[in-house]
Amino acid sequence: MRILTHCVAAAFAMLGGFHAAMAQTYPAKPITVIVPFPPGGGTDIIARTVASKLTESPGWTMVVENKPGAGGNIGVDIAAKAPPDGYTMVIGQTSNLAINPSLYSKLPYDPIRDLAPVVLLSSAPVVVATTSKSPFKTIGDMIAAAKKSPASVTYGSPGSGTVAHITAEMFQRAAGIKMTHIPYKGASQAMTDLLGGQIDVFLSSVPTLISHIKSGKIRPLAVTSAKRSGELPNVPSVAESGFKGFEATTWFGFLFPAATPEPIVRRMSEEVNRVLGLPGVRKKLEAEGGEVLGGTPAQFSTYLKTEIARWAPLVKESGSKVD
Repeated sequence: MRILTHCVAAAFAMLGGFHAAMAQTYPAKPITVIVPFPPGGGTDIIARTVASKLTESPGWTMVVENKPGAGGNIGVDIAAKAPPDGYTMVIGQTSNLAINPSLYSKLPYDPIRDLAPVVLLSSAPVVVATTSKSPFKTIGDMIAAAKKSPASVTYGSPGSGTVAHITAEMFQRAAGIKMTHIPYKGASQAMTDLLGGQIDVFLSSVPTLISHIKSGKIRPLAVTSAKRSGELPNVPSVAESGFKGFEATTWFGFLFPAATPEPIVRRMSEEVNRVLGLPGVRKKLEAEGGEVLGGTPAQFSTYLKTEIARWAPLVKESGSKVD
């Protein structure tokens, strides 16, 4: 028994040494970053901002691939089932990691079991927006229209089960109104339809909407954070618009497949934290309306578990379910 114990200990020591050596030579080839939504949305913008700066480091090559569909589930599932060697990473966010476990009756992955959190990137509120040509000047105007003619006001979201969708369901319950949901496979097509007048309102993250807001094409009605967004100081929060305590934000983070060697997870986390601390990157993410986060893999892991528990009753209360 003693000999067996020594053999097991030696095996683990050798494995640890192998992983440490692997981390020292990592990365030895391009790293794929999966974005589980189409190009142009907030998740895509954040992923490409960080990935492009990582690529500037000697020996680092980041390749961003968009794998949209099923509220982000397809892309996350691809990453979860990829080899755990540190060369496939996914940018997850509130919807596909914290909401979907309660929303979908059959989720192809388990965020806790199948993924290894690396680092939180940023967070941002949801924006309730319409076009500059819309008769809705305030969120009160939107509520009044929805009360006058239930289900006549259409709102788009980046997809069923996204933070925007669940937030809209929560808001309708709070306001006592009913609007018609038009789900999209990401934010870009929804934005096109909003600008084209096919939908009345669009709910999405600040990064998705900020450039159109600054150009004057989009009129923001409210933000769903507890307080106003630093990038949109003139836009009231839903809470201050008569719905005290209302709050919903979306966050973004990088994850590896589970079983990725811890030294590689730690190396990537350290490198991303370095990039997040660069003034240019911080300015870019904040200009997109986000709050830069960062932190350790352990902190992200704890936060993810907390978020799954927080959103579960909200999804149940909204009555939303996807089979």
